[in-house]
Amino acid sequence: MKVLFINSVCGIGSTGRICTDLAQQLEAEGNEVKIAYGRKGTVPEQFQKYAVRIGTDFDCKMHAIQTRLFDTHGFGSKHATKEFLKWAEEYKPDLVWLHNLHGYYINVEMLFDWIKKHPEMQVKWTLHDCWAFTGHCSYCSQLRRYPACFAMSSVSKNFERKRKAFTGVKNMTLITPSKWLADLTRQSFLKEYPVEVHYNTIDTSIFKPTPSDFRERYGLQDKIIVLGVANVWEDRKGLFDFYKLAEMLDDRYVIVLVGLTEKQIKNLPKNIKGIQRTNSPQELAAIYTAADVLVNPSVEETFGMTPVEAQACGTPSIVYEDTACEEVARQNGNTVVPQDVNALYESITGHKFAGGGVTNKCTIICIPRTNSPQELAAIYTTADVFVNPTYEDNYPTVNLEAQACGTRVVTYDTGGCRETLNAKSVTHVEASGISQGTVVDKG
Repeated sequence: MKVLFINSVCGIGSTGRICTDLAQQLEAEGNEVKIAYGRKGTVPEQFQKYAVRIGTDFDCKMHAIQTRLFDTHGFGSKHATKEFLKWAEEYKPDLVWLHNLHGYYINVEMLFDWIKKHPEMQVKWTLHDCWAFTGHCSYCSQLRRYPACFAMSSVSKNFERKRKAFTGVKNMTLITPSKWLADLTRQSFLKEYPVEVHYNTIDTSIFKPTPSDFRERYGLQDKIIVLGVANVWEDRKGLFDFYKLAEMLDDRYVIVLVGLTEKQIKNLPKNIKGIQRTNSPQELAAIYTAADVLVNPSVEETFGMTPVEAQACGTPSIVYEDTACEEVARQNGNTVVPQDVNALYESITGHKFAGGGVTNKCTIICIPRTNSPQELAAIYTTADVFVNPTYEDNYPTVNLEAQACGTRVVTYDTGGCRETLNAKSVTHVEASGISQGTVVDKG
């Protein structure tokens, strides 16, 4: 049997490794397997025999630009898709196994038109998130999160285009990694298809207790390591709960976050150790093994591979309830807590947070208005942070004044506040926390 996987990546990232694990299994059973992928990234050498690239880096960039301007993710890449389908027509797969179709690399309408022309072909589609049955997003309705759109919104139109494209396929089975996602799928326009729950599995020949010099390398020999791992760190993954947790834990503990960007690492608090993303599962296994506990404070997760990987390496996990992580954690005997950083603290330390190194109260000192710019400059300079929670302001010069005096600024994203911040230092709280020139949503 000829099998064709289609996914955004091949052999890297969680979905990429899931595809290659399945490919190896199917090949061992005597099948011929190919993995068509579209996103830039080095395919590990042992998986290059499966890899078929859809389009080029330029095609991905153009698709991404189109998405940002017109909110048409999944409807670009026409030339790249046309060329790929020519190849697929010659390959003549007996089974097409879809995975992540988002990622700026394929035109889903063209793909499903081709699939529908081959009713004899078996089709499986593993859903790793909610993108297939929403008008825009992978998890929640936020246009400026992946796949980001900064201009016109086409959510309603996208929803109808997806519904038309994805329904009416003969012989298609949907697969989800959790009952949580399966229930959402059955409530969507994809309810015409059978839905199976297949929990994601890991390679236990790799994810196992793996001794290393990780603690010595990073000077953490005497620390209790609280570990967090993600492919992309953002608010929904619980990044800012780790920031809060770092303020609460005493110096016996250290938080290690794997998967951060260089920019995020530069803005980390001193008691958080940041490590960039690794594509080496062996290295990741060694980090899991070195940690005392894995914390996954994600509030939106369709499965959550990290607790499973950590447990295989002998490290217990703590996860938030009300996501698919809870489902997996309870099955494996790990800890589930309410979505609250105080609950994380209590589970990690064994006692309630009583203040410790965090100041629960502050003193407000009121000073009469001054007409002396020199005096005001001295006050700006003395402060650790300048907060401007204005709801309406065309162009608050106080932000400029504070920055000029070397004081970091936190301001609501209202009026002209964003424009007053140094363009080189503007960061969104979703990406980097409070740093020099931070914009936060009001409320």
